[in-house]
Amino acid sequence: MLKMALAVSLRRALLMLLSVTVFILMVLYWNQDVIKPQTFSNILEKSMRTHVDFHEFPLPTEKMWTYKCEGDRCVRYHYFTVGNGEKRVPFTTCAMTCSDINIWPHPTIKTGISSKSLKFSVEVVRLHLDTPFVGVQNLFREVFALFLKDLRHIQRLEYQDSDTTTSDDDPNVVAQRHRRHQIDMDRVLMKKKAENIATAAILSNAFNLRKHCDIDDLKINVSIRKFPDINLNFETDESYQLHTSLEKRQLNVHITANSFFGARHGLSSLQQLIWYDDEDDLLRILSKAIIIDAPKFRYRGLMLDTSRHFFSIDAIKRTIIGMSHSKLNRFHWHMTDSQSFPYISKHYPELAANGAYSDLETYTDDDIREVTAFARLHGVQIIPEIDAPAHAGNGWDWGPKRGLGDLSLCINQQPWSFYCGEPPCGQLNPKNNNTYLVLQRLYEELLNLTGPTDYFHLGGDEVNLECWSQYFNDTDLRGLWCDFMLNAMTRLKIANNNVEPKIVTVWSSGLTNTKCLPKRQFAVQVWGGSTWQENYDLLDNGFNVIFSHVDAWYLDCGFGNWRSTGEGACSPYRTWQNVYKHRPWERMRLDKAQRKQVLGGEVCLWTEQVDEGQLDNRLWPRSAALGERLWSDPDDKHELDIVPQDAFRRISIFRNRLVELGLKAEPIFPKFCAQNPGECI
Repeated sequence: MLKMALAVSLRRALLMLLSVTVFILMVLYWNQDVIKPQTFSNILEKSMRTHVDFHEFPLPTEKMWTYKCEGDRCVRYHYFTVGNGEKRVPFTTCAMTCSDINIWPHPTIKTGISSKSLKFSVEVVRLHLDTPFVGVQNLFREVFALFLKDLRHIQRLEYQDSDTTTSDDDPNVVAQRHRRHQIDMDRVLMKKKAENIATAAILSNAFNLRKHCDIDDLKINVSIRKFPDINLNFETDESYQLHTSLEKRQLNVHITANSFFGARHGLSSLQQLIWYDDEDDLLRILSKAIIIDAPKFRYRGLMLDTSRHFFSIDAIKRTIIGMSHSKLNRFHWHMTDSQSFPYISKHYPELAANGAYSDLETYTDDDIREVTAFARLHGVQIIPEIDAPAHAGNGWDWGPKRGLGDLSLCINQQPWSFYCGEPPCGQLNPKNNNTYLVLQRLYEELLNLTGPTDYFHLGGDEVNLECWSQYFNDTDLRGLWCDFMLNAMTRLKIANNNVEPKIVTVWSSGLTNTKCLPKRQFAVQVWGGSTWQENYDLLDNGFNVIFSHVDAWYLDCGFGNWRSTGEGACSPYRTWQNVYKHRPWERMRLDKAQRKQVLGGEVCLWTEQVDEGQLDNRLWPRSAALGERLWSDPDDKHELDIVPQDAFRRISIFRNRLVELGLKAEPIFPKFCAQNPGECI
């Protein structure tokens, strides 16, 4: 009996050993493409099998290339020429671990990174939030949910809109996270089945996926303990600190900030330390990083004109997403102009009824609330502008019918070049008190929709005195403009619950140097040329300024003249290098006191020749170039028109990140140059 029992046990052991041997052989067989060089045809065949839908993921994988870090730059090699057993390294993995930190805008105070990266899946990411402020807590958890959604998209996982923020120590939430992780593992298996891979290979790949993750837990610890503000203002502290620490298979990320907005910038920087590795089908993060960061300028703006062409709420949201990643913080919404009045006012719906292009090309109160809430989550303030007194056309042509008299003058008057900057003409009536009442109601509505603010834009540009002279030829027309702006300021204060905003801005013009506007209240957005005398005069007169120089930061320039009369269109095209290199505070040799008067800057996109089809590529990545200029303002020791190679390298990676997130950013050079850093520049 003992001999029989030993024989049975021996047979079972041999059978088990044989089964294990077969399994190992099958694993080796199905994973042989990982451990041996592939032929060029093998690589192309595999690339075709794993082709990603270009409409969903516009950055294709490049299985035929591998990269090596040589002399602080990534060098491209054909993968089938590498040595036996060497793993393919995708470009982004090389770029993120070769040389300096690859973040845009570059941090300002301190950076340090490791060249080692760790593989993980989004499902192991969780948040530990430390703040005593309920409003901040609720808002940041929403931000973190968007962060996870971006990571899932980057990792090529399907969205789950029902997902909630993954919190720390709640066992129910942790269990839910593990269930979602298992669901994603199942998706990987199904994907392999679709490629007709055998069962043993499916099991081995699932095993390898879990095994190849370097961390089982990525805990993001965020501390916001000083300021409870959830509305951006000129006193907001946007600084943050970020560092990581690795304990066994847990990576801890620590983000410390004094405000919600600083912590949000920290999370945005963290997202740029994470990338998708298409060889491993996993995310990677740098194993060690330290960042201490704060902006150089408080006002970092982007202006979009939604009057000359209408832009949908989705297009505006997409713009705000690009702003948040570029650390731009103020969306200047030039909502109305003489061409159209798309805002449906609660008190005066006649404005849109007479001024909108169509009933579908309008903005409701709900639209503006939605954009404002979305922008707040992305660290961006909405600044609406109803341009006045000029640029007020057909939308205002209804006053007599309602017994309010002529609210606007010179409407559609010809020849237009005598009475306005571009057709159709129209300029508000400065001697009709009802004009100011309508403005007061509009200001009140917009302030209620966009939240409390210490900043407001009144417009005020390109006033045509010839228009007014037809009606008020016995009046000091320059003084009439001053009276109009001061009356508008008074109405703004009433609309803002009798509180004067800390800063009220007007566009620069020949009238802004009349010294009638109190410099304590008014700032000037300077749109003229960077060498114009008005730049110096405004500073000498004590005004704070926001620079938007037409020769550097106007993004609509360089596309030809759309009209046959009047002054020609601005040219040439402003490249991202032009935007980046423009440092007016340096070129003007401003002293320390004058520099304090520079609140910041803003890129402007006027839309005579732009609609939604061109929006993304007109804005990006050129607007991001302004983001680094105003956030970091790096010292520039190069010639005036030469951008350092480091900036090319980082903005190329950043442009790809924007494309990966759905923005159709224009390329900055041929793809060969992107694949071969240092070869073209």
